Amino acid sequence: MADAGVDVLLLSHGADLPWLTGYGAMPLERLTMLVLPVDGDAVLVVPGLEAPRVPDMGGDVELRPWGETEDPVALVGALVGTAGTRRASSGVSSRPVRLGISERAWASTLVALQAQLPAATWDVASVVTGPLRAVKDESEVAALRAAGAAADRVALALQGGEIPLLGRSERDVSADIAQRLLDAGHQQVNFAIVGSGPNGASPHHQAGSRIVGPGEVAVCDFGGTLALGGDTVGYCSDITRTVAVGEPSPEVVAAYEVLERAQAVAVAAVRPGVRAEEVDAVAREVVAEAGLGDRFIHRTGHGIGIEEHEAPYVVAGDRTVLAAGHAFSVEPGIYVPGQFGMRLEDIVVVTEQGVELLNTAPRHLAVLDA
Repeated sequence: MADAGVDVLLLSHGADLPWLTGYGAMPLERLTMLVLPVDGDAVLVVPGLEAPRVPDMGGDVELRPWGETEDPVALVGALVGTAGTRRASSGVSSRPVRLGISERAWASTLVALQAQLPAATWDVASVVTGPLRAVKDESEVAALRAAGAAADRVALALQGGEIPLLGRSERDVSADIAQRLLDAGHQQVNFAIVGSGPNGASPHHQAGSRIVGPGEVAVCDFGGTLALGGDTVGYCSDITRTVAVGEPSPEVVAAYEVLERAQAVAVAAVRPGVRAEEVDAVAREVVAEAGLGDRFIHRTGHGIGIEEHEAPYVVAGDRTVLAAGHAFSVEPGIYVPGQFGMRLEDIVVVTEQGVELLNTAPRHLAVLDA
């Protein structure tokens, strides 16, 4: 915080709060906010009826429940004012207090706080928390590894034909995948995308009533949140496998060979000292050389942790220098509107020696009986 010039972090909804405290705020209109000054005590302002849900934080954070007739914005404002007074009395310059607020905080909360603290300057809390959360420690990698292994079990069931596709609706296949994620140990399903035939050309297609037919390919992208042991905070899985129902067309086979090669080249490029955008570039080059560059319409990957999508982002313009502990997806895709789509996604972690793949399910185009 001192390095970033942030005097107080104001953490509400989103992943920063549970990452620091083990407590995730319910997405209510009632204000929950951790007031964390660069110098002084941390205070968690929480609705009184939610206070019993807050885990014991061992005295690191003071709990300040508020009643239904209290003004929580005024409480936060007073705590920020105290931090500003403490800073001024320590001889620090009299510049306005600089506050970092959660990116997921409600807009109504920010507007109310700006009215309460008109002299303050504002930034997003991720200027502080983003680089710290992006580099996972050993316990976080272990949690990601467990989540990835659980997702692998579902992917293996899909590729082995245990999750029928032919003649079923995308919605039914999605529900089957989601239940299997829970059965594999996830506490929560975050998504279970199933895009069959032409619907596969929409990367985030919402599974619907379309019936999967013979000769089609289906893009299945799924993941959830898994907490180890007695942990109160879970970490995410995210995997994509594309399967064919019956013999795929020569065009699909040729495109998938490009896709598989692009992912392999990108994974091989991951190591400490490489910039995130360089991993994107090598994957994109393989696809472009095959004449399919305009069919690869999204970034190559995204960071993963408590949230499904977080820093770093594997895309042109993200110049983050990779270091041991960075965890992210590598997921090139090829999409032909009106015909088919395909994507291949695994989670990787940067190690001191190079890279560890957290998903091991086969990467070839699985062909199921039609």
